[in-house]
Amino acid sequence: MTHCKVDVLIPVYRPGAQLEKLLDRLKAQAYPADRIILMNTEEAYFPSGLLEKYENVEVHHLKKEDFDHGGTRDTGVWLSRADIIICMTQDALPADTHLISELLRAFDDSSVWAAYARQLPRKGCREVERYTRSFNYPAESCVKGLADLGTLGVKTYFCSNVCAAWRRDKYLEFGGFAKRSIFNEDMILAGQLVQGGGKIAYCADARVYHSHNYSALQQFHRNFDLAVSQTMHPEVFGGLRSESEGIRLVEKSLRYCMRIRKPWLMLQVLTQSAGKFLGYRMGQRYERLPHRVIRWCTMNPTFWEKENG
Repeated sequence: MTHCKVDVLIPVYRPGAQLEKLLDRLKAQAYPADRIILMNTEEAYFPSGLLEKYENVEVHHLKKEDFDHGGTRDTGVWLSRADIIICMTQDALPADTHLISELLRAFDDSSVWAAYARQLPRKGCREVERYTRSFNYPAESCVKGLADLGTLGVKTYFCSNVCAAWRRDKYLEFGGFAKRSIFNEDMILAGQLVQGGGKIAYCADARVYHSHNYSALQQFHRNFDLAVSQTMHPEVFGGLRSESEGIRLVEKSLRYCMRIRKPWLMLQVLTQSAGKFLGYRMGQRYERLPHRVIRWCTMNPTFWEKENG
């Protein structure tokens, strides 16, 4: 997609050197962003002087109680007038100077309404997580649409705002990110776009470094919120099963441990998978749980305070 205007939107919280490194790499892109919009939570934690060396970076402050995964990003999209909005997180780093141009390439196909980047493991990433990255973000690009639901299931809607580009006109036409979302605002909108006739492109040549060494308990919390988000949006996820993809990942991860002759890593695979499975199952049943149990299960207690407020 040539000669289009591109803005980058990044929610930030207590930013440090990592954000500065991200801004430096965005500044070095072969296809430059017109504006970089930072949606910062808590003005007191935003370092003074950070923006002085960047001409196209602006910051908008909000209070912690006002942050929402979907709503905050939606506010940022409305601040933009670009053709394409690239959403990123502050802990993602472009792998080279072609991230933006590779994402834009996907939009040469007018039926593509969103595109997301490949996530590479960061230095220090554990071996099992490295394999999970390669499973979820393979080396081959693809384009997914309504016709793929029968084979890919919920994976058809997969799209990650760690680094994802959205056609702004289609974003607005379909109502944008859910204004109240605990998590997963990207897949909710991607599902709506696919159901509306659009396609989602996975761009393997658009690469960012991003990974986490989550514990089994952290996986529990994360997958609890994932299931809550899907359960809250049956119009998108109703009738689609996602467990089969998880089972396939477990099986392939166990075989990978044997292939690299590190069978002791199988315990890590099993404990992480158990955390994911139990969290997901409880999240699917969140409406039956007492509030105190929900607060223990979630990664986002502020969301539940608002829900009960």
